[in-house]
Amino acid sequence: MLLLTSFMELYQFLNFITMVSNSYNKIALPIVFAVLTISNVFSQDIKTKRIQFEKGRSGSTIEASITGSEIVDYLLNVQEGQVLNVSMATDNAANYFNIMEPEEEYVAIFNGSVNENMFEGILKKSGDYRIRVYLMRSAARRNEKANYRLEVNVSPFEQKSQQVDATVGNTNYNATGKIPCQLEGSESAKNCDFGVIRKGNGSGKVTITGIDGVARTINFKNGKATGYTGNDKKQEKFEASKNADLYIIDIGGERYKIPEAVIYGG
Repeated sequence: MLLLTSFMELYQFLNFITMVSNSYNKIALPIVFAVLTISNVFSQDIKTKRIQFEKGRSGSTIEASITGSEIVDYLLNVQEGQVLNVSMATDNAANYFNIMEPEEEYVAIFNGSVNENMFEGILKKSGDYRIRVYLMRSAARRNEKANYRLEVNVSPFEQKSQQVDATVGNTNYNATGKIPCQLEGSESAKNCDFGVIRKGNGSGKVTITGIDGVARTINFKNGKATGYTGNDKKQEKFEASKNADLYIIDIGGERYKIPEAVIYGG
């Protein structure tokens, strides 16, 4: 029987199981949840500190140290869609950091011992993220010390979209062109005219002249299609999904495929 005698041993075991679960979810995830039920016994071993950026800045550098089984959680409040960049330099090769999403204390979306101490990614949730700094179990048992420098930066999602777009000709559109459109259930696609007014950060309006000749304006907010307006005699059913960098928009019996670049530019 496996006996976990310290929080560090438990935490390292959880990290291992989490890595395995990426390939063997059906086997590993139940083990993770079972182990989590006893993890609260050791939660007092974690020190928690909040990261606050100075006024006018979007980043912070932390210089500190840990010894043995010490663990430090740095809490950072961020918004969905922001880009988080975290890197750490340390004088101990067994010193790493993990990142957990809001409301999550143990299962990491990033594991420094696997991916090295450098993370950059677009955040999928809003709230307090945990940046957990620790020593590997073998180093903790030897009561080793690690001096580290943790750099944390946050930037808005798709900063380039903040730039002011020029307009096309004598129109209010930032870009015009054609996109694939087709009738629902049809395999043959046609091209429909569109014009886009961009407002930045994935927000704006895309006006499309459909197969039936009716103009419809699709509204986007923070990278999501939220609905449409048009001169339809009756309001058609609206559905939106996304496949990689392509928005799939269904309005009534027509389907439109809008590349991400239409709303973000580039």
